[in-house]
Amino acid sequence: MSVRIELSNNPTEEERLAILEPLRGYNAAQAGDGQSEKLALFVRDEHDDSIIGGLHARVLYRWLFIELLVVPEQTRGQGMGTTLMNMAEDLARERGCVGIWLDTFDFQAPEFYRKHGYSEFGQIQDYPPGHKRFFFQKRLTPQEK
Repeated sequence: MSVRIELSNNPTEEERLAILEPLRGYNAAQAGDGQSEKLALFVRDEHDDSIIGGLHARVLYRWLFIELLVVPEQTRGQGMGTTLMNMAEDLARERGCVGIWLDTFDFQAPEFYRKHGYSEFGQIQDYPPGHKRFFFQKRLTPQEK
């Protein structure tokens, strides 16, 4: 077979999926189907029902990945972040997850996650320049019934 490498500065979603499909097939052969399940917890303004924050996550390979956590400015310091994290942990347990992982920047909330039992498993220096990106995980233990 003859091949070549081509640069695209603006690849389409179709082209991205063309790269992704063989990877999905390989991963499925090695680790199972890898089907993910998305979930979200919305923080809504009671006045107009608009979404002003929340948590967006996905379950994959029995781990919950918290992709986004936004605590609205007007609710900070009132336990909203803790409530969202506790709810996410409960949802992860209900789905049989063995753990939760996430990433955050040094200017966001690394201490918040440490306070909630997350341990750092990696970081990238100078991402963005002058800052750090942290990776955290928390192993879940079954709750007592």
